[in-house]
Amino acid sequence: MAQPSIGAQASRLARDFTLNGVSRTRMPKLVYGTAWKKDETANLVYTALKAGFRGIDTAAQPKHYDEKGVGIGLKKAVAEGIVKRGDIFIQTKFTPPGGQNENAPYGFGASVEDKVHQSVESSLQNFTIDGQAPYLDSLVLHSPLDTLDDTVTAWRTLEGYHPHKIRNLGISNATLGIVEALHDSVTVKPAVVQNRFYPDTHYEAGLRAFCKGHDIKFQAFWTIGANPRLIKSQPVMGVAQGAVVGVVPAYYALIMGLEGITILDGTTKETHMKEDLEGLERVGAWADGEGKAAWEKALNAFQQLVAKA
Repeated sequence: MAQPSIGAQASRLARDFTLNGVSRTRMPKLVYGTAWKKDETANLVYTALKAGFRGIDTAAQPKHYDEKGVGIGLKKAVAEGIVKRGDIFIQTKFTPPGGQNENAPYGFGASVEDKVHQSVESSLQNFTIDGQAPYLDSLVLHSPLDTLDDTVTAWRTLEGYHPHKIRNLGISNATLGIVEALHDSVTVKPAVVQNRFYPDTHYEAGLRAFCKGHDIKFQAFWTIGANPRLIKSQPVMGVAQGAVVGVVPAYYALIMGLEGITILDGTTKETHMKEDLEGLERVGAWADGEGKAAWEKALNAFQQLVAKA
């Protein structure tokens, strides 16, 4: 039997976002990240879906992702009745030539438009389920292209697939200036921005403020490896103790408490998958109930730590 989305019966903290596109796509606040999973990708995606994840992030970039493997894992879960395609948020990326190797899903000599078309068609094929029209819940430019003009050209090519084959568009590894310029230049506005969450960029405070003001959701990655001090900070430890959860879900909950943020979780352990999802729910229930005062105190302290970076 299919498990419900984490947002279907979630606390306020863990409830799914609704993206700003015409499709009103639901995006979980915890999305399974598939970078560098290699030959284990299909099995790990299947395991993540079985554990309760309802969002998957990948890329049409064989150098670091196995997008086909993600599709295989999804199709297995659908075939076994664990999930329905409509319950899963699938996000992939168009990766410019600088991030590709010889196995790129397009010809390097093609125009920007043709590169985008070839990549998108390859992605749609990987997520085609028998008897169903393929679509992607979100497609992100993996990074800006060499020039703003080329970036806008790629984006406008993607707009031709919106909203039926690609329901939402986004960009990754982009500065505030690029996101602002892109937002002002295109018809289909960005629904998501995916960037590192770490002190070197002051936790993207300016970009996150722009996103909040324009109904764009911020997807955070590199949240654990880049933040050894933050994850061990007193606010995180206090939430973990109060809600009786592990450090990771306590930390994730506090990041989500900054508002408008989805986190990419790339754990390869099934036990950690379940602990992260269930722990997030427990923190939410605690924060909405008996732990409300302690949660608000911890969140305020956590916000100050992030702001000082």
